[in-house]
Amino acid sequence: MTSTIERPPVKVRARTQRPDRTGARMAPLFGLPAAGVVALLLYLPFLWTTYVSFTQYDGLASPVWTGLANYKAMFSDPDLTGALVNTLLWVVGMVTLPVVLGLLIAVLTYGHKWGTWLRLPFLLPYAISGVAVGVIWGFVLQPDGALGQALGFFGLPGAHTGWLQAGPGNTLMMIVAVTWQAAGVNALLFVVGLQSIPGEPLEAARLDGAEGFSLFRHHLWPQLRPITTVVIGLSIVGSLKTFDVVWVMTQGGPGTSSETLALSMYKETFVLNDYGQGAAIALFLSLVTFAASILYLRYQLGDAREQG
Repeated sequence: MTSTIERPPVKVRARTQRPDRTGARMAPLFGLPAAGVVALLLYLPFLWTTYVSFTQYDGLASPVWTGLANYKAMFSDPDLTGALVNTLLWVVGMVTLPVVLGLLIAVLTYGHKWGTWLRLPFLLPYAISGVAVGVIWGFVLQPDGALGQALGFFGLPGAHTGWLQAGPGNTLMMIVAVTWQAAGVNALLFVVGLQSIPGEPLEAARLDGAEGFSLFRHHLWPQLRPITTVVIGLSIVGSLKTFDVVWVMTQGGPGTSSETLALSMYKETFVLNDYGQGAAIALFLSLVTFAASILYLRYQLGDAREQG
C-alpha cells in the first residue's frame, strides 16, 4: 500500500511592484504652459504697473523714478478724494439696494406657481451690458427725458429736475440704474439658496405656528447665510470697479462730482497721459478691493464658526 505524503503548499511571495513615479515627476511640467500664461497676462502687468506708479511716465519717453510723489499727489488732490468718497458711496449703495431688492423678489416669488415668470422681468436687464444700462437710464434721467415727461404729464413735482447735474444725487441715481440691472441676478442667486433649504424643518416650523416675517427671520434667513455671503462679496468687488455706467451717463461730471476711482484712473492714464498717476490709482484700487474682500470673508467665516 502506497502512502502519499502531502506536502505543505508552497507560498509564493508576491512581487512588490514599485510605484511608477514618472507621472508624479511629469505632472508639474503639464502646468507650466498655464503658469506661463498667468504670469504673462497677470503677474507681469501687475509688476509693471507697480513700477510705473513710482515714476513719471507719459507712455512715450522712458519712465523717470519719482518715488512716492504720485501717491502723495493722489491723497492731496481733492478731486481724487471726492472719487474715493463716491466709490465708498457705490459700495454702500450696491450692498444695500440690489441685495435687499433681490432678496425680496426671491422670497416673494419662491414657491409661487408663476414664480419663474414673475422673476423674468427682473432678470432680463442683467442680459444687457453696463453701457446699454447707461444709455437707457441717461435717456430716462436727462432734464427732458422720460422721467421728467412722465412727472410733467401727471402734474407731479420734479419734471424739470436735473437728476444727473449735481452730486451726490447723480451718484445715487446711477446706483438706482445699476440696481435695476443687478437685482434680478441677485434674486436668482437667492432662489438657488432657498432651493437648498430642506423642506422638513420649514414644515415643522409652520406646524408650530411660524409664518410670515417670523418664518423668514428665524428659519429662512439663517439658512441663506452662505449664498448671502457670495452675493454681498460680489457686490462689494463690483462696486469698487464701477466704470462703464458712470462713463456713459456723466463721464464723471459735472466736473468731477460723480467720478469713481476707476474713472479717475482712466482719465489720468488715457486722457491726461499721466501713466504714473493712473498706475498709482490702479494699484491703490486693487489693494482696496483685495483688502475689502479678505476682511469681509474673514469676518463672515469667523462669525460662521462662532455660530457653528
